[in-house]
Amino acid sequence: MILPEILKRVSRSFYLTLRILPDGVRKPIGLAYLFCRTADTLADTSLIPPGERLKVLEWFRAQFRSGEISWETVREIRNRAAANGEESADQILLGRIEDCFRALLECSAGDQDRIRWLVTLLTRGMEMDLTCFPVGGTTPAVPLATDEDLDRYCYYVAGCVGDFWTRMAVAHFPSMAGWNEATMREWGVRFGKGLQMTNIIKDLSKDLSRGRCYLPKTLLDRFGLTAVDLQSGPPPDQYRPALVPLIHIALDHLTVGRDYALSVPRREIRLRLACLWPLLFALKTLAAIIRSDRLLNPEITVKITRREVYSLMALSSILVFSNHRLSCLFNKLKREVINSLPSALA
Repeated sequence: MILPEILKRVSRSFYLTLRILPDGVRKPIGLAYLFCRTADTLADTSLIPPGERLKVLEWFRAQFRSGEISWETVREIRNRAAANGEESADQILLGRIEDCFRALLECSAGDQDRIRWLVTLLTRGMEMDLTCFPVGGTTPAVPLATDEDLDRYCYYVAGCVGDFWTRMAVAHFPSMAGWNEATMREWGVRFGKGLQMTNIIKDLSKDLSRGRCYLPKTLLDRFGLTAVDLQSGPPPDQYRPALVPLIHIALDHLTVGRDYALSVPRREIRLRLACLWPLLFALKTLAAIIRSDRLLNPEITVKITRREVYSLMALSSILVFSNHRLSCLFNKLKREVINSLPSALA
């Protein structure tokens, strides 16, 4: 497995999912994640001056548009991480970018093509971040324009990952021969969008502090709100109504994600669990978001506890062979989300 220590540093939750994946896909999927995380880092890191981030992101994306890698450009991107003092996770990740590209060349031709497709598409989401919002700014917050912009953003940064995941599964597992690939790719996109919508709601205060509001203006207008209003930290009863439509969209996508996970053949235990864990974590996170009165406090991160994480991992491992029992668990957690909504808003 490539760079497991970096994966553990940059995302503990994904690291847990990666560890359960079968050997055949663990390396290329882990590598794809590192490339996607690198793109996100290039768009956000303070290591690169705001005015240069779009240019550096384009340098990075160019390495995936063909089979040719410009090592001079890769080293230039790496050098942007150079800084004094203790190394951050961002610096470590950018500092090992050459190793990631060398590992890419060690992958099969098919996996290289799939990773290149994913990163080329996903970086369009980072491009939206750099063109729709103030770069390096904090105030005032700017919202996306429309509901369609939000859906497109969710596709670029997560929906396409569900498509990629499906392509990898079909390519690596003969047991997936019975899948309708076109349908499963569509379901994978919906699954990814549901996870991203959950993250957008969870990270609302963090994004607002950077001048970004992923809640579109069309939605805010319906509830008499602005991005600047949210940035000021209004009481929950003022902003919660605007979150309810997004929570229902997330639940609709995650319900398709349930169908996706249960379509993985029972004998592919590791792949099943790798789909189930983020799905169950997202439902628990949505319930925690609704119950929290401090969602817009930038000093607070609303998240599920480590105990809840390991409890869901253990329970799903016990139920992994039973679609009926897994559906019951999903429905229980989904009801928990809906029941957490104020009755007037549900």
